[in-house]
Amino acid sequence: MDLSNLKPAKGSTKTSKRIGRGQGSGRGGTSTRGHKGAQSRSGYSKKLGFEGGQMPIARRLPKFGFKNFSRVEYKGINLDVLQQMWEKQEITVITPEILAKRGYISKNDKVKILGRGELKAKLEVTAHAFSASAQKAIEETGGSANII
Repeated sequence: MDLSNLKPAKGSTKTSKRIGRGQGSGRGGTSTRGHKGAQSRSGYSKKLGFEGGQMPIARRLPKFGFKNFSRVEYKGINLDVLQQMWEKQEITVITPEILAKRGYISKNDKVKILGRGELKAKLEVTAHAFSASAQKAIEETGGSANII
């Protein structure tokens, strides 16, 4: 085997349909487009969501719900995660930058510290928000909960 006789595996390639090359080809005349109508014309493109003229599903179904445009989305981090970080890496100061570096959040996420789990370490935690139970638990161990 050498580079002069390389070819694709048998059956892996197909020849393309040559359309509009006369009646003898079997694909002449209307060139597989049928007779008349928009779809037989050149330049035809169907609108997105077009359902053949019937009322589209997007218009049949009613609008519903409410989207609060001023909602602030927080990424929740629980106390047990902070305790784990302290046990593994002896980190006493916790900020969103440190959490992002460790892979707990993305760099633009807002952080809310939540109260699940038990905290034994004295930590200085800085975050965008705290639940009441989390703030109480952090302050009980002698640490501080700072809001950005």
